[in-house]
Amino acid sequence: MCARLSSRFIAGMTLDDAIRVAEAVNRQGMSVTLDSLGESVTSEIEAHRAAEAYYRLLEAIAARKLDANVSVKLTQMGLEQSPRLAEAIAAGLAQDARAKGNFVRIDMEDSRLTQVTLDIVRRLHARGDLRGSIGVVIQAYLYRSESDIETLLADGIRVRLCKGAYKEPPEVAFPRKADVDKNFVRLSGKLLDSPIYHAIATHDEKMITAAKALAKERGIDRSRFEFQMLYGVRRDLQRKLVEEGYRVRVYVPFGPEWYPYVMRRMAERPANVIFLARNFFR
Repeated sequence: MCARLSSRFIAGMTLDDAIRVAEAVNRQGMSVTLDSLGESVTSEIEAHRAAEAYYRLLEAIAARKLDANVSVKLTQMGLEQSPRLAEAIAAGLAQDARAKGNFVRIDMEDSRLTQVTLDIVRRLHARGDLRGSIGVVIQAYLYRSESDIETLLADGIRVRLCKGAYKEPPEVAFPRKADVDKNFVRLSGKLLDSPIYHAIATHDEKMITAAKALAKERGIDRSRFEFQMLYGVRRDLQRKLVEEGYRVRVYVPFGPEWYPYVMRRMAERPANVIFLARNFFR
């Protein structure tokens, strides 16, 4: 079962596996975000080792001329040991990405790290040598997300909007799905109204339909935003959106750390187990 799970939702164990999957996804008319999986590191050496995997990724993307970028978790770059270390590593990756005409997305983790993550992204984006080469993720289930998006839009920072997959207390996040959905649609509208290129990340057809309707009624061209989905999830919907002329990017995780990554997500939030089970048999 574990092998079947990994082959369905994870590109493979190695960089070569990830590049092979990225090429296949590109041939289907979709872009890719590559994520080298890993748990929170415990030393500076581990942080630099994790970063090296991303430098190799950026080099391979450039060499193969792939339509792909990378997504990075700051805890994997040493955030919980030293925010300064994580910021320095992220800056180096963003510089390398910019030199190669690419882009780094900083993933969002649990709410304990929201503010420090946003602070780092805003500082890096404000640098003249990095502006436009770094973006971030916002989770719609957090109460603070509307305010965060307004700040990020004022800074000109690209956003990937998702619902959120971590278990959060009701003091910081909407406990009801209906409220999360309502906030997701509201925040989607704010992003679509912006001249910045953003990403709407969801597999929920109701959310996708709402975003499409907002774009149509506001005269927003389909080239001004993209939908994002996970590798192995709703492939039918991914293909349908491409056929309709929408831009689609597939989030492709890979690496030997896939098992603790998947198990941690399942343990954090029961809804993640249900989500994977539903899509495993589709």
